[in-house]
Amino acid sequence: MKQMLTFGRYCKRRFGERVRKIPIALGGFTCPNIDGSVAKGGCIFCKNESFSPTLEHEPKFSIKMNPNMKENPLLNTQLEQLHSQYKWQSEFHKNKFGVCKYMIYFQSFTNTYAPFATLEKLYTEALKLPNTIGMSIGTRTDSVSLELLDFLSELQHKNKQEIWIEYGIQSIYNETLELINRGHNADEFEYWINETKKRGLKVCSHIIYGLPNETKEMMINSLKKVLEWGSDGIKVHPLYIIEKTLLANMHKDGKYKPISLVDYINLIVETLKIIPTNVVIHRVSAGVRNDTLIAPKWCFDKNIQMRAIRDALHKAGIEY
Repeated sequence: MKQMLTFGRYCKRRFGERVRKIPIALGGFTCPNIDGSVAKGGCIFCKNESFSPTLEHEPKFSIKMNPNMKENPLLNTQLEQLHSQYKWQSEFHKNKFGVCKYMIYFQSFTNTYAPFATLEKLYTEALKLPNTIGMSIGTRTDSVSLELLDFLSELQHKNKQEIWIEYGIQSIYNETLELINRGHNADEFEYWINETKKRGLKVCSHIIYGLPNETKEMMINSLKKVLEWGSDGIKVHPLYIIEKTLLANMHKDGKYKPISLVDYINLIVETLKIIPTNVVIHRVSAGVRNDTLIAPKWCFDKNIQMRAIRDALHKAGIEY
């Protein structure tokens, strides 16, 4: 039986106990493909509240950050949000699950798309939170700099904590990236993954199965490429359709059909056959449990997904 290195198993081996990610969603963050820097409107599937429920409970700010801002009037409020979100979530996981170690996960939007001084303060403060073993930063390869990677490397070394950079790769195919309004192409993916790893930081690559016009072979090729580039971790999830998105319009007009549960499970089985046992698997499922989900309906309940996936993997001789 091939045993996969899930994020839970990795943390148990690395830190000697269970670790939970604490998702953080701070007001004022956005993306360069939302604010018009590289595109407008965001990805065709994008509705950040669906990917980060924490965001629903945070105030909406009229000011949106970008790296060229000279001052950030939101910084004090963002620091308060960081502390309050950490406090209630860490207490919840401790009281309900007995977990006492945490990784701060800057999840919503592009979490490096802000003035450098703001990022310095937020990241430094995050690693000071009690019982924190490190942090994970969700971003895009067109929104990092060598200066930022150098700072994060120094911060990791100084604090002796672990830092992951989670890059939203989604697909290695430029025609797909253009279709989903990603605002950049795949030409520099390998460069930024390599530069990140050279500095001792860990890389988790996000890919999506079920993107418009992609075949099974294309999806598996995206996986193989990010592994070839040296990704330390992989996060895979199905594309699902949320109301009030461009993808929802495509689906309504008959221009997009979501991936079936059977096809997705078969892809995950093939995926885990390919992934080496030293690569950390952060996630293989995703969904949204509210009325904004249009399709596929099997994405409503991640527990149903995981039971079906685990059953199929067990039959294939894989322990997840």
